[in-house]
Amino acid sequence: MSDPSARKIIPITVQSAPKGGPAEPGPAMHSLYEAQKKIYPRSVAGLFTRWRWVMVALTQLVYYGLPWLNWGQRQAVLFDLGTRRFYIFGLVLYPQDFIYLTGLLVISALSLFLFTAVAGRLWCGYTCPQTIYTEIFLWIEHKLEGDRMARMRLDAAPLSANKLLRKGSKHFVWIVLSLWTGFTFVGYFSPIRALGTEFLHAQVTSWEVFWTFFYGFATYGAAGFMREQVCKYMCPYARFQSAMFDRDTLIVTYDTARGEPRGRRARSADPATLDLGACIDCTLCVQVCPTGIDIREGLQYECIGCGACVDVCDTVMDKMGYARGLIKYSTENAVEQRWSRSQIWRRVLRPRVLVYSAILAAISLAVVFNLAMRTPFRVDVVRDRGTLARVVNGGLVENVYQLQIMNATESAQHYRITATGLPGLSVVTDNTVMVDATKSRWVALRLQLPPDAAPAGSHPIRLAIEALDSPGRLVEKSVFLVPR
Repeated sequence: MSDPSARKIIPITVQSAPKGGPAEPGPAMHSLYEAQKKIYPRSVAGLFTRWRWVMVALTQLVYYGLPWLNWGQRQAVLFDLGTRRFYIFGLVLYPQDFIYLTGLLVISALSLFLFTAVAGRLWCGYTCPQTIYTEIFLWIEHKLEGDRMARMRLDAAPLSANKLLRKGSKHFVWIVLSLWTGFTFVGYFSPIRALGTEFLHAQVTSWEVFWTFFYGFATYGAAGFMREQVCKYMCPYARFQSAMFDRDTLIVTYDTARGEPRGRRARSADPATLDLGACIDCTLCVQVCPTGIDIREGLQYECIGCGACVDVCDTVMDKMGYARGLIKYSTENAVEQRWSRSQIWRRVLRPRVLVYSAILAAISLAVVFNLAMRTPFRVDVVRDRGTLARVVNGGLVENVYQLQIMNATESAQHYRITATGLPGLSVVTDNTVMVDATKSRWVALRLQLPPDAAPAGSHPIRLAIEALDSPGRLVEKSVFLVPR
């Protein structure tokens, strides 16, 4: 894989001739960097472009629409950091449930490994937010400034009313979209309808303002200006993706044996008589590439696997009357050994893919099963440190506990508390407790034991908390102290 930033070496002479003397050659300094050239991707149509826009529509429908959905009397998806409760449709999660976040991260990582092993950078080309918003911003730029050549001419033209209008309109739309993106992001952490009202009445908090503008500025900068630089230099995935590739990974490839030697020719010309390959050297594959690479030079880390070059090359092949597939999704083994489509797909189910799939399926099922069997309340038992154990009237031994009961349902619940583990152990406080919907409550619990029912020391006991209005039962371990 080549690095375009190191392709050119620019000599710079830094020592001039001394005044009044003969010119002396100065030491040459070589720059390791090349001035960044703006990329003007050309518009393209085709199968993979349509799929990319399907994913743009799907991901943005979910992102922008999800905060506006209601679930009962609340927002369907809300991560309420103030109350430390996280609502995901019918689920109410607490910070103690962050094990599920760990499971989600593991599932995401394994999914990335699996998709990369099978078909390369599918995530980058079709669902990465950087790709998605770059596509949207480029579409806006195309509508307001024109296609590739029109944008290049506009940038090269001197400042005029037309240029100012087009550039200003583009940036205005970009900024509005970016701010709406930031507002939507904050809407996942603050109720979005109330947040909109607060913005209209200038009653929004400083943190909400900060994150709205910060996320909006990040979107504006990354999708409007940095674009391919994020993919090439900032994204770590571009650097370690090759470790997940093998010779049977589906990637965007150029069929060198069929395409070379490349050269221009008339549409009616026979390439065999001209000793030319199928590539007519039109450079359209370079012009449509969002990262500005030439796929004919082989696999490069800058390639995000979007398939734009495949679509435009197929269009050129159709016009020339040649077979499609000069640039295509294929594997290194398939290109070298001229495999058929069925042979390629048979190699998809190779050992590493099966291992990734098995681990991913097992972890996903475990997380889903655990969520389905999850008890809709939580209990923490804390001994009262002020009074560990005491003897009360009648010689009874009493221990005091503090119970925190967290109701993870959206209706008030009643819970019954019982204690076992020692003969005659009983609950002397009210053993039925009511906790409001999605609230937590601290409850003082007093347990008493008859005299001489147990020797002095620490004895394990069990506290059972049972929900009376819905299925669910938890058993927590603790100890009962008998003084000497």
